[in-house]
Amino acid sequence: MSEKTFPFLKFHRALPQEVPVPVRVLGYGEIHGSYLNGDASDQASRCLDCGNPYCSWGCPLANRIPQWLQLVRDNRIEDAATLMHETNPLPEICGRVCPQDRLCEGACTLEEGFGAVTIGSIERWVTDEALRRGWRPPMITDERNGRRVAIVGAGPGGLAAADRLVRSGTAVDVFDRYEEIGGLLTFGIPAFKLDKSVVRTRRAVLEELGVRFHLGVEIGRDLAFDALLRDYDAVFMATGAYAFVDGRLPGQDLPGVLPALPFLVANARRLLGTAGGDAVPDLAGKRVVVLGGGDTAMDCVRSSIRLGAAKVSCVYRRDEANMPGSRREVKYAKEEGVEFVFQRQPLAVLGADRATGVRVVQTELVAGARGRASSQPVAGSETELPADVVILAFGFQASPPDWCDALGIERDANGRIRVGGAGRLPLQTTHPKVFAGGDTVRGADLVVRAVLDGREAARSIDRFLVAQTAVPA
Repeated sequence: MSEKTFPFLKFHRALPQEVPVPVRVLGYGEIHGSYLNGDASDQASRCLDCGNPYCSWGCPLANRIPQWLQLVRDNRIEDAATLMHETNPLPEICGRVCPQDRLCEGACTLEEGFGAVTIGSIERWVTDEALRRGWRPPMITDERNGRRVAIVGAGPGGLAAADRLVRSGTAVDVFDRYEEIGGLLTFGIPAFKLDKSVVRTRRAVLEELGVRFHLGVEIGRDLAFDALLRDYDAVFMATGAYAFVDGRLPGQDLPGVLPALPFLVANARRLLGTAGGDAVPDLAGKRVVVLGGGDTAMDCVRSSIRLGAAKVSCVYRRDEANMPGSRREVKYAKEEGVEFVFQRQPLAVLGADRATGVRVVQTELVAGARGRASSQPVAGSETELPADVVILAFGFQASPPDWCDALGIERDANGRIRVGGAGRLPLQTTHPKVFAGGDTVRGADLVVRAVLDGREAARSIDRFLVAQTAVPA
């Protein structure tokens, strides 16, 4: 094999330069810089164009990855960005927050033995560079069709739907209760994973295309949902999953015990300088124990390090191999000084007037019915972990508003909105004018799947509205 025939032999897998740990823990800047001096082209040239694009099959959006990698090799950056946007309305965000190790890069033919193509980093660089040069997503049609759609929720699903609808000629209004767009992209995911200037740039792009944002507006409180049904031709609900999973631990109501999301939102607002929300707790010199093993838990432990905690521990009931969180995020957390306590099940938060620790029991793993190991407590193995602050990060559930019931919008036993089914379009609810997607349908899930739902909901809404205006023969 020659380097000319197989560039992956010449160019080894290389991510953009990483900020040293002692520096990065002092602030909230993104960990990686950007590719420089042709590095993106070199990395893109590693693609084998293997004929059966496993990377595309591994991507929920079915991104045309080999094709835009070739465009990067040819230095056709704007063309690569255009091709990215044909399948992904938010590539610069997915390039930053997707768990590529489990999706596209994990499916790359080079992953075993040579290291996967750095798909996520190239995706991020291409979009950033194209936007910097003044490129904008092209309109699918220049004609306005006279239709109006309201979107409830400015998170990834809502933004993806807004992009597709407005570029297809539909007028779009997006309503969100937060003071900035992005939902958990802005208020849940810390800035060291996704700098908020990236979200602000996407807002500017969407507004240039014609999307109108109505922020600080909570549907059901400030504006009745009935008004949206009256004034718009269709509504897309992307209200997310904000109800935290209650571990029902004795002592969890003690002072010093914090649910993960309010903690992250408060810190995001502090950094953004926006009003509202609870104050960020003082963690300086404190012992922090985070309960949970998903990406939210990783966000909490890494934020706690930056808030000056003396010691940060992450307690998870399974082993590291069975953690649901991104392997990349676990690696970063370890580098930053987080201690992981695996195979420990929390039993209770200890303390009288405030939290002083967590009682845990050791677990053993047994084969689960669906292939994933389950944890079983080991009798007589209880211990106590000292803590000044305990953060509960057991996950989130869909939290559709109560007015769904009054309008006949069905939900399942877990509160998730039902979509599709016999006689309905994909992502159409049991109310014909209302569509839904993202976490409000799936439960807490990946950003990229919310983007997928927004994209596909826009397609279904277009089909629905065309059918509504069709003149019978």
